[in-house]
Amino acid sequence: MVCNEHVPALDEDLKKTLGPATAKVLAEQLGLHTALDLLHHYPRRYAERGELTSLAELADQIDEHVTVVAQVADARILTFNGGRGKRLEVTITDGNGRLQLVFFGAGVHKPHKDLLPGTRAMFAGKVGMFNRKLQLSHPAYEPLGQDASDHDAATAFAHQLIPIYPACAKLESWKIAKCVDAVLPSAQEAVDPLPAALREGRGLVPLTEALLKIHRPGTKADIEDARGRLKWDEAFVLQVALARRRHADSQLPAVPRRPVPGGLLDSFDAKLPFTLTQGQQTVSKEIFDDLATEHPMHRLLQGEVGSGKTMVALRAMLAVVDSGGQAAMLAPTEVLAQQHHRSITEMMGELAEGGMLGGSDQGTKVVLLTGSMGMPARRQALLDLVTGEAGIVIGTHALIEDKVQFHDLGLVVVDEQHRFGVEQRDALRSKGKQPPHLLVMTATPIPRTVAMTVFGDLETSVLDQLPAGRSPIATHVVPSKDKPHFLARAWERVREEVEKGHQAYVVCPRIGDGEDDPKKKAAEEGGDKRPPLAVVEIAEQLTRGPLAGLSVEVLHGRMDPSDKDDVMRRFAAGEVKVLVATTVIEVGVNVPNSTVMVIMDADRFGVSQLHQLRGRVGRGSAPGLCLLVSEMHEAGPARARLAAVAATLDGFELSRIDLEQRREGDVLGQAQSGVRSSLRMLAVIEDEEVIAQAREEATRVVAEDPALEGLPGLRTALDALLDTEREQYLEKG
Repeated sequence: MVCNEHVPALDEDLKKTLGPATAKVLAEQLGLHTALDLLHHYPRRYAERGELTSLAELADQIDEHVTVVAQVADARILTFNGGRGKRLEVTITDGNGRLQLVFFGAGVHKPHKDLLPGTRAMFAGKVGMFNRKLQLSHPAYEPLGQDASDHDAATAFAHQLIPIYPACAKLESWKIAKCVDAVLPSAQEAVDPLPAALREGRGLVPLTEALLKIHRPGTKADIEDARGRLKWDEAFVLQVALARRRHADSQLPAVPRRPVPGGLLDSFDAKLPFTLTQGQQTVSKEIFDDLATEHPMHRLLQGEVGSGKTMVALRAMLAVVDSGGQAAMLAPTEVLAQQHHRSITEMMGELAEGGMLGGSDQGTKVVLLTGSMGMPARRQALLDLVTGEAGIVIGTHALIEDKVQFHDLGLVVVDEQHRFGVEQRDALRSKGKQPPHLLVMTATPIPRTVAMTVFGDLETSVLDQLPAGRSPIATHVVPSKDKPHFLARAWERVREEVEKGHQAYVVCPRIGDGEDDPKKKAAEEGGDKRPPLAVVEIAEQLTRGPLAGLSVEVLHGRMDPSDKDDVMRRFAAGEVKVLVATTVIEVGVNVPNSTVMVIMDADRFGVSQLHQLRGRVGRGSAPGLCLLVSEMHEAGPARARLAAVAATLDGFELSRIDLEQRREGDVLGQAQSGVRSSLRMLAVIEDEEVIAQAREEATRVVAEDPALEGLPGLRTALDALLDTEREQYLEKG
């Protein structure tokens, strides 16, 4: 038998304290395994027994599990099926709104006895709709303070703050509260990660006190104290992890890469038919300064769709080739890798044909490497890389494979970073003899604090000017259910643009080739939601109906790569007039002749994603038009999101809206493993100040003591934050 004596109470498995059944639900449903995990499962909000939770807010929470505190207004038993069936309907109120509860069958008797008019209780269940009314079906409930025999206890009870925890169907908030009560005494053992001087200097309460106050506050001031302290912990520990990575990177050696006067970069610049924007010049200078140092560059280049990031990246790659090195560009999809390869070889002209007949003396080979390439082409590309014939390679994940070897990898450019985990960018970096320089690009504008939190190991450059000649994009919402004639007009606009010689995109959320997830589809069809509109079906409807006679083609991720490339090439050449596609066209697809985009079921996309998609039109001299088609109700939150997209072309503004609405969780995809899962209290947008201050403090602490030898509590907290995967990510360098 294993002796558990040495396991600190905080690290003990919850089975021991709470029993196997409860522990299993906490682990499977909420990811909580130890007492420490449970102590960090903070209440979402607090209800006062004296005041009632607003029922008015439930309209936005359909299909969500909620806990409300309210009073029973009336309760009645109804019969149906000739008296054989029974239904209990209870109406509860909080003074602002009313909500119906329903219980069926044999389950009506106990609630009928418990929930008498005037009874105050907590109710937990999933918000549903029936006959256009909100309701909770068979909610769990916990009556509040019926026993008033002890007057003092009743008074205390009336003014207590009730913690409402993020819960799940199998474990209501008040049951979680009882679990927390069981482990709360062990909070005394929590190791404080903040250096004492920092804590005292900022007037923060000790960690044990913060944990007690967050779970069992006596007053609202207690909650504020606890939140202030716990936010600092999260921000500081995360920033220390990032500061240590920056510190480790700054110690690594790298080969300085400087452009050669009269070399490839100069020849390229001399050929450019336009001048670079002021922003492109400034950012290029920052990059060239970094490339010239003896430590690897780590830079994040953010730029609006169409701000000319590829041009900046290409000039950096050419500077590296000038210095005798190679540059690799990693793209998230084959469509995008092929697109980049095409546009870079076009921009370079004969400079991209080094060593070939008709190529320039200063030129270099630019090769493409993707998973679906034929064997002979792939073998040649690998050979060109290992001999150094190819100075520039553009590819997908195929670049990361073990077989790929470089002659001298000097720069890695990662496009659309939010599609790649840190592990992938590090795998590519490990192919250099010495760590190569790294440039990460994204067209998803990231507010400063998110950049500091999620890309905190990178310096940031921003391109916010659009190059001359780019046209404005007008965006309109098309309410297809309320005003079907608006949708008819949208297809007329597409025809008009095609008649003027332009092209159009139609974007749908689903492929519809029969392989789409049938479970999800069935679930949606079983509910009152119809499945999302699909590429294959919409293309067929358009060909038969409003766009009959025009060349309409489809593009989606499950097509054969050669078919995809063929469609894309014909669209770029102007042979295909209307491309019906999924979001595979979201990044990097560049067809300047496309002027109109219709996004079907636009409410099913995120704000930043709509902005990304819209950036595919208006890339030439003719103005762009983006139509957001939605069946959603005008007053709902989904339509408010679409209105925000229609109202501004400022990506940074939109990404703030996106973050505020969706929380930071899913905005950046699964990019930085572990970061968000560690943020329980910190809100990346609201807590800008805390994050900025924590970054300063962390940088100072790490500069004084890189190994954190004098701060064992902080080391323990870091170990907890960095599960193995993230530990590797931060150590890789």
